[in-house]
Amino acid sequence: MRVAAYILIQTELGEAATVALAAKDIAGVETAEDVTGPYDVIVRAEADDVNQLGKLVVSRIQSIPGITRTLTCPIVDL
Repeated sequence: MRVAAYILIQTELGEAATVALAAKDIAGVETAEDVTGPYDVIVRAEADDVNQLGKLVVSRIQSIPGITRTLTCPIVDL
């Protein structure tokens, strides 16, 4: 069963659009949208398991220039 999550991203001033475009090119990222509010970009990503999701966030998404903070919110079926 695949694991999905929303990754809430804060960026440096003026970097939201650039970060969202870069995130869209990463394998495993389903969507990346600029938003307003306390976060600047919201990404929906999927991976084969929790470990792969963690690697996707830490090694790929967090390495995008302009990101200052991320918050990963795994999706659960209740």
